[in-house]
Amino acid sequence: MAWDFETEPEFEEHLVWMRAFVDDELIPLEPVFDGLPADEWRVVREHLRDRVKARGLWGAFLDPRLGGAGFGQLKLALMSEIIGRCMMSMTVFGVQAPDSGNMELLAHGATDAQKERWLWPNLRGEISSAFALTEPFLAGADPTVIGTTAVRDGEDWVLNGRKWFITNASVADIVLVFAETTPEGRPHRHASVFVVPAGTPGMEIVRDIGTMAHPDVAYGRPGNHAEIVFRDCRVPGDHLIGAPGDGFVLAQQRLGGGRIHHAMRWLGQAQRALDIMCERAVSRTSHGQILGRHQMVQDYIALSHMEIQAARLLTFQTAWRMDRHGPGPVRAELGMVKAHVSKVVLAVLDRTIQVCGALGYSSDLPVEAWYRSTRFGPIGDGPDELHKSVLARTLLARHTPVEGWPSEHIPSRRPAAELKWAELRAAAGIA
Repeated sequence: MAWDFETEPEFEEHLVWMRAFVDDELIPLEPVFDGLPADEWRVVREHLRDRVKARGLWGAFLDPRLGGAGFGQLKLALMSEIIGRCMMSMTVFGVQAPDSGNMELLAHGATDAQKERWLWPNLRGEISSAFALTEPFLAGADPTVIGTTAVRDGEDWVLNGRKWFITNASVADIVLVFAETTPEGRPHRHASVFVVPAGTPGMEIVRDIGTMAHPDVAYGRPGNHAEIVFRDCRVPGDHLIGAPGDGFVLAQQRLGGGRIHHAMRWLGQAQRALDIMCERAVSRTSHGQILGRHQMVQDYIALSHMEIQAARLLTFQTAWRMDRHGPGPVRAELGMVKAHVSKVVLAVLDRTIQVCGALGYSSDLPVEAWYRSTRFGPIGDGPDELHKSVLARTLLARHTPVEGWPSEHIPSRRPAAELKWAELRAAAGIA
């Protein structure tokens, strides 16, 4: 079956508007964004969000029945590519992690009362959220092993454990916590998801963790990654999302489309980096000619463009298939997209820094900051090695073992080839 990645003219108008909005309104703020007064930025952000909402583009990743626009994964991929040109765009369009994934989880698993309390305010941008899964003493790549527990005590649940690298936890209004409730259900029916509001006794935000992106971490900044300790943290029974043991089913609701959106945002960033590389190559001279005349620089530019375009098509194809068949049949492809694109964007960023030289290494350009923050890509949302393992197992499952080598379907045995040739000669009427 053929596919077509074009969209109707009405949606193309949205993309044109988004591109102008991001390039003209948001990118110019990048050099001063980190120093903007927080109270003033909140007011300006709401003004920008109102413009996005007026276009019907706010929180577009949810289905209409769940409060979103219902664009589908292919259109969301095109939108994500534009949003990726400027990372602050995510908060302006209401697609910032971890809120976007948490909203999908709540949309699929929460009761109507829970949606009124947490989902709709989160979707409107009135509250923010965090998702607490990773733990410091257990492999983050294996979420079937959870040390944090939740034990029923009357009408309440009591949580104990430690989480770390929990994005936005120090500033979030609610934290969605992954905890073991039914040990007998291991490996995939033992964990549950609880909503723990900020300030709940027994939930301690220990610290925000310094990273490659922000080594000198300032406590309480959006985008930080926190360490949390739960000590006899008590939450009411109606703070459990779904039924006990539903944690993995609900967590999967956060991941499918999110991997496509992550990938396309990375590719939007990679394309902008390539634009910077090309601008530098036609502006700077070295050894008597512009950089763009040097074959090594030409190779960097051509290779980056080829990798970006190939990755775009891979992602579009996966989005197209997901729109038609759902996330289940494309699980391996979603991991493939994540693992492949995370490497492509880092390669393009690295070449851009190299071509721009000292300027690229300096903070006068945004590329060095992108490189540091994007380096988490091959680690987060499941390490690339895990996704490649799933892909390999999926491919191997399509094949069956054979006796001996080479197998009959590989035409490398001379007697079999000669016999086939004799059959074809006879069929063609050759005596």
